[in-house]
Amino acid sequence: MAMRLGFARRLLSTSSFASQLSAPAATAAATAAAGSDKPAPIPSDTLFVSGLNKRTTTEKLHESFSQFGQVVHAKVVTDRNSGYSKGFGFVKYASIEDAGKGIEGMDAKFLDGWVIFAEYARPRPPPGQAPTQDTYTRRSGY
Repeated sequence: MAMRLGFARRLLSTSSFASQLSAPAATAAATAAAGSDKPAPIPSDTLFVSGLNKRTTTEKLHESFSQFGQVVHAKVVTDRNSGYSKGFGFVKYASIEDAGKGIEGMDAKFLDGWVIFAEYARPRPPPGQAPTQDTYTRRSGY
């Protein structure tokens, strides 16, 4: 199901559909593709931002999200060799309310020519503990 959601998001953000649909309609279409089996996100003061252009900088990410609340820290994850963005990053707000405003303001919006997606970041599992969903068994069908 997650693969289908990712495909729907990419289709809506990179094809001619993006110019034909408004942002709320594109978000609604992507949500409909996800189905109702996805658990509700746990609100957090940190956002996970995906779909970034490889030339997007940390400063640009910070600047774009700061118009919706007080940004404490922003980070674009970069490749060690090239120094370019890996396509995702994190934005930490001063409060959960500001983070919610950041999602409303920037989810499915353009940044550096690409449509980005903002959602609440999931907490990391403690060291030595496996993630709650085993992606290998889920994909292989065992």
